[in-house]
Amino acid sequence: MAINWKEIHKDYRGLWVALETTVIASGKTAEEALESAKKLGYLKPIIALIPDELPTSLL
Repeated sequence: MAINWKEIHKDYRGLWVALETTVIASGKTAEEALESAKKLGYLKPIIALIPDELPTSLL
């Protein structure tokens, strides 16, 4: 399943997110996002920072 970066950007811009097939948690720091994901049972999610602005290639 492809990730819809426009939707993720709209909801999580400027935040760190924990990903599996979609966003499972978020936080103002990578550590916050990871802790939230672990509380939900996800031990090794992908952690990524969603930029404030999307690159034009994703628009």
